Amino acid sequence: MAENVVRPLAGRGVSPNTITVVGFLLNVVTAGVLASGHLTIGGALLFLSGLFDMLDGALARIASAQSTFGAFLDSLLDRYSEAAILLALVYVFTVRGNTAAVLLVYAVAVGSILSSYARARAEGLGIDCKVGIAPRPERVLILGVGLLINPWTTIAALSVLAFLTHVTVLQRLRHVWVRTHERPDALPRSVSSSKQSRTG
Repeated sequence: MAENVVRPLAGRGVSPNTITVVGFLLNVVTAGVLASGHLTIGGALLFLSGLFDMLDGALARIASAQSTFGAFLDSLLDRYSEAAILLALVYVFTVRGNTAAVLLVYAVAVGSILSSYARARAEGLGIDCKVGIAPRPERVLILGVGLLINPWTTIAALSVLAFLTHVTVLQRLRHVWVRTHERPDALPRSVSSSKQSRTG
């Protein structure tokens, strides 16, 4: 379905990186709306901005414009987007004097950062690490649903995310542990070299 949406854009020569940047800017706008206290509108915008996460990749495939830099830019701006959204929520709950909610947002932020870092570090060692119960699309979905309904469901969504993001980190830790304890000749060379350098 995403391919059908972006096919006209590919025909007009729109770059996947342009879609990535537009998606990031929309996340910044969403963060501004959330910071102003309009959580329901912010939830709707979060879903809209989340669509761009699918569209840039689909456009890259349709236009045969996949690139290493494009993947890096997409991943980098995803982290900034998530940070902007969570910072906006920290601001809202701080203004409202809801310390428990601020701590929940902090727990979500740490879990999101570490789950993303775990995947990036594993893939830097040559290990595919897309496992986990709460990758970014699922995190956007859960938070967006929570924001759309009412403040109580927002707290519930944050509680779920605070748990699931750290479960994801543990799942990725286990995945890498299993992969790095396989037969040495079955591992990517970068992993074998890293193990040797730590024991040498």
